[in-house]
Amino acid sequence: MKQEISKRPRVGLFVTCLVDLFRPSVGFASVKLLEKAGCDVEVPMAQTCCGQPAYNSGDRADTIAIAKNTIKAFEEYDYIVAPSGSCAGMLKKHYPLLFKESAWEERAEAFSARVHELMSFLVDVMGVERVEAAHEGNVTYHDSCSGLRELGIQEQPRRLLSSVSGLQLKEMRDPDVCCGFGGTFCVKYPDISNKIVAEKTDNIRASGADTLLAGDLGCLMNMAGKLQREGAEVNVRHVAEVLAGMDGPAIGKGES
Repeated sequence: MKQEISKRPRVGLFVTCLVDLFRPSVGFASVKLLEKAGCDVEVPMAQTCCGQPAYNSGDRADTIAIAKNTIKAFEEYDYIVAPSGSCAGMLKKHYPLLFKESAWEERAEAFSARVHELMSFLVDVMGVERVEAAHEGNVTYHDSCSGLRELGIQEQPRRLLSSVSGLQLKEMRDPDVCCGFGGTFCVKYPDISNKIVAEKTDNIRASGADTLLAGDLGCLMNMAGKLQREGAEVNVRHVAEVLAGMDGPAIGKGES
């Protein structure tokens, strides 16, 4: 349900490490979508990682240091928006747990209350119903684990994609199954991880879609790599790029 907003909101974009280093076009697409929705967007230079790799590895001390830096960097914004369900889940769900019964507890709670994943923010907060974009072809959509299970991101991207001219959505079987890109899981159990992503790419190809979309770059890079190794002719893109009408090279097929 759309929230009532009385002024043009000031949004701090949490870019994410992978977007910054590997696919900056996702960041530019996010800015375009947010501005089109009526937001003033800024990218705080002090931001770094969300801390998820350290957190998943049990490094609590470094995770807390990263979290404090992030909270301070985004404290002045009305909303904090991330084009990633896993990063948004870390910021929103796990930051408050790091500071229970500490001097930072109130600040962490206030911060997490203003965090949103990009698709959810556009639909649930800003009330965006459609976008002005075109994409000729069939696409299938992968629901990332963190976005789906921690934040309830499922219907929102599909609603926006339904307004894209020329786009046909072909749901894959088992769309909510993990892609195998699970933090340190892939490093510790490569054979199991490879089996998971192989099952995922089977489902992608079986959908008949020529393009795979998702809202998490980690998932997309993992699936794109496997599809390319299999010789599959499937383009892979972040959903924000399609919604923003940005048709640069697909992931793994040239510079963004």
